[in-house]
Amino acid sequence: MFGRIKKLDKRVLDNISRIHRPKLNRIMVTASRLGNAGIVWWAVCLPFLINPRWRYTGLTIIFSLGLTSLMGEGIIKHTVKRVRPCHSLDDDEQIIKKPKYYSFPSGHTASSFSVVSVVIFSQCPVYVIIPIFLIAVIIGFSRVYLRVHYLTDVVVGMVLGIVCGIVTVLLFRAIVPPSFIYSN
Repeated sequence: MFGRIKKLDKRVLDNISRIHRPKLNRIMVTASRLGNAGIVWWAVCLPFLINPRWRYTGLTIIFSLGLTSLMGEGIIKHTVKRVRPCHSLDDDEQIIKKPKYYSFPSGHTASSFSVVSVVIFSQCPVYVIIPIFLIAVIIGFSRVYLRVHYLTDVVVGMVLGIVCGIVTVLLFRAIVPPSFIYSN
């Protein structure tokens, strides 16, 4: 089974590398950078925190990002220790600087989809959910496009993010009811 997964991962990387173009490279680099340290998600979180009606959702996003980072970056990556695809490339083939740390799962994708799941399960309006979802998808795709992750890293990052987001929403509701935030 792992042999088939490795073949699929390699085939996907090979096929995506065929669509590389200078303009698309710049777009993917920008998309990937949005996910660095969750920058875009901290920026998205600010309007939620400022608006009293959505403050609870903003706090939930913060805790979800923390849980996702702890699970993905802190535990899973250092347990699995999967080498990134870019480490088998020559430096001139690489579009961005090779990350130092492990590949599995994609932290950019995990954090992105933790935010997606929080806004969905917090019943945010569709006009909020759709752009957040699209940004998350583009960030995840950019990681494979830039050859710093395999497809399976991104898929598992999505699953991890969704699970962490849902768990955070459920835990947050059980521990800190919305009335606590709004009554202060």
